[in-house]
Amino acid sequence: MEGPGKYDDVTTMVRALTEAQAVVLMVIDGNQGNGFSVQAYDDIVIDLPALLRTMADEIEKEGKEQLNGPR
Repeated sequence: MEGPGKYDDVTTMVRALTEAQAVVLMVIDGNQGNGFSVQAYDDIVIDLPALLRTMADEIEKEGKEQLNGPR
């Protein structure tokens, strides 16, 4: 979906406050329900799927380490 979504205003605020090139916001059980918003320059959006996969791998690794301790 292109254009403003239900969490676009929050994403805009985060991007302005952090002076970021891109913001990916994922909301789980928020006051407007589940949702996500992405604001980024076109060249960043092209690389976004690979970046999200890397982040997911890191989150999974850290989660396992918290449960089992570092290996």
